Formats: sequence, structure tokens, C-alpha cells
Amino acid sequence: MLVAALLIFISCKKENTLTPVNELDGLQLVTTISNDKHKISLYTASGKFQTGYNAIFIQIKNTEGTPLTNTTISWKPTMHMMSMSHSCPYSSIAKKENAQSVYTGYVVFQMAGSEMEYWEIEIDYTVDGIVNTAKGKIQVAAASKRVVESFQGSDSKRYVMALVEPAIPRVAVNDIKVVLYRMESMMNFVTADNYTIKIDPRMPGMGNHGSPNNVNLTQGTDKMYYGKLSLTMTGFWKINLQLADASQNILKGEPVTDVHEASSIFFELEF
Repeated sequence: MLVAALLIFISCKKENTLTPVNELDGLQLVTTISNDKHKISLYTASGKFQTGYNAIFIQIKNTEGTPLTNTTISWKPTMHMMSMSHSCPYSSIAKKENAQSVYTGYVVFQMAGSEMEYWEIEIDYTVDGIVNTAKGKIQVAAASKRVVESFQGSDSKRYVMALVEPAIPRVAVNDIKVVLYRMESMMNFVTADNYTIKIDPRMPGMGNHGSPNNVNLTQGTDKMYYGKLSLTMTGFWKINLQLADASQNILKGEPVTDVHEASSIFFELEF
């Protein structure tokens, strides 16, 4: 009995000295939005918002600095322009995996902000059955490479397409992931289902050569689009795109030929 009690004591002591998990590890603060009750902090891996796909992490703290662990959160980004306002594609928000106080979702900003035309984000969250709201102006910079396309298809519908992966491209056949949304109104975007995104990666600075073993993107169960992207060397790549509907009618984009070096829609990668 004495030995058993000693083992239990040692086990408890080890548990009490465990280092707390940092739920924000690897993330950098972008901005904090406040109201009279709470501070809502927004984080990304890079510490900034930029055009294209942004995975965003949220932590809400009360006035005592204690993080909230039981809340539901929604948001709405709005671009305020000189003559109009519009939103952009964005996901729902869920608790980060293996986290208690950090929540996550994504936003696809299709344009950068400026002093005169700027993005604002409104966040609604429920605490003890009471809905709270906070909103503030946010800075959205232009990405260094082209990673988002906003266009009208031949079906007269408007689409937003953004590159999600590879975030770190390598000389290999990379997994490529893309989000595709259809604009229903200036403030409402829905996932575009049952399309095909055709890819043709080329190196404009190397005779516009292509690569083998690419696989066009099709939709997964999570509504995102998945395929294979072959990158045979380091350098600058242009990922030429074509969007096809369920009947394989091309809605936007052109094939690359000897006389037509690029599609009108494309992503850029350089590594």
C-alpha cells in the first residue's frame, strides 16, 4: 500500500508540473478588435492579412484577460469602396483542433485595401446566451504573387478562386488545393459545386516549358478542390487555369499553345 501511494504521489506531481499547451503556437497577432466587454484577437501564421486565402485564428478574452472557451462565433468581412460596398468568400468558424479557447476559419480577400477603400470585419459571438458584436477596420495587403482570381464566366456568373496549397512548394508532385466560390450578390458568396479546375503549370522564363503528371482538380467532401501539381525545378511558375462546369464546358480560361502562351486566369508560385 505504501508503494502504491508513493507511485500515485509521483504521478500526480508529474501531472501538476506539465507545461501548459500554447494554443497560439506558430501564430502571430494581426489585430485586436474590442468592445466594452471583450477583446477579440485575430491571428495568422504570417501576422498579416493579404489577398487570397487566409486561415485566421480567433481568441476572445474578457476584461480580466480570461479566454472564453464556450462560445459560438460568426463573422462578416466588408470592403468599403468609394461608390459601393461588397463582401468576399468566407467560411464558418469552429474551434481549433485540440484547443479550448482558439477558434478558426478562413477568409478569401479578392482585393487589397487602401486608406480610401478599406476592409472592415464584424464579429458576432454568443456568451451565456447573449449575442455580442464587435467590428473594426483591418489592413489587407496585396500578396506578392497572384494567388486569387475573380472573374465572370461565359455562363454570366461571377466566381472567386483562390490557391490554398501548396503553401511551401517543392520539386515534386505537390498536392494542390483550391477554394472556388460563386457570387450570388455583392454580399453573398456560396461554394461552387461540381466543377473541374484544369491546370497547366509553365515556366515563362524557361521557354514556357510544362511538367508531367499533373492532375486536374475536382471537389472533395469538404467542398474544396484537390489535384496534383508537378513542379520539376525551382524558379517562377505560372499555373494556367481553366474552369469547367459539370458538363466540361469551359467557362473561363484558355489552353496554352505555341501561339497562346498563357491563360487569362492563373496562379503564380516561386520557390
